[in-house]
Amino acid sequence: MVESINDGKLLKHVMGCAAMLLAAIVAGPCGAQETIMQTMIYDPGRLKPVDSVLKVEVGDPAPPFSLPALTGETISLGQYRGTHNVVISFVPAAWTPVCSDQWPGYNIVRDIFERHDAVLLGITVDNLPTLHAWTRQMGDLWFPVLSDFWPHGEAAGRFGVLRADGTAERALFIIDKAGTIRFISVSNINRRPDLKDMVDALQAIQ
Repeated sequence: MVESINDGKLLKHVMGCAAMLLAAIVAGPCGAQETIMQTMIYDPGRLKPVDSVLKVEVGDPAPPFSLPALTGETISLGQYRGTHNVVISFVPAAWTPVCSDQWPGYNIVRDIFERHDAVLLGITVDNLPTLHAWTRQMGDLWFPVLSDFWPHGEAAGRFGVLRADGTAERALFIIDKAGTIRFISVSNINRRPDLKDMVDALQAIQ
């Protein structure tokens, strides 16, 4: 109960911090001047909210994958089996507005992941050079960033979140230490997902 209350207070704080973070990203420092980040962001306009059909459901074994990370290593889902819960955050593409806000927001709640024995894996279909440039511009991220570029979108396809245009959905999956999917959220691609839903799902696993 105490943990739930503390998480609730932290989430309120996070919402405020995330709003300030977004403002810092999308607003120029003074008047007509724009931040470097703003000039580099590509806005695709409003997209079809969801454009894929899930291939998994809660209770299924999570599809295996091994993907290259920005650190130079290859990370597989199976390496966390028996030791950590895994939160997978698929986002559509680098250098887009919502994605550039969503992932830095997870820096603020790192302790919530740690408290629930969870690791976070960020996945996009972009190649490693693109992800390197994008994440350096956003600032340091504490979690591994993985490239699902080749074979293109293979991991996203296994979960059923590969869109018709070759990008991934804005989707969250929580997989427990036994390798079972415990939570799925495929969000409107135009909006950042609600942190509270993910935190509630992590608490339920505990």
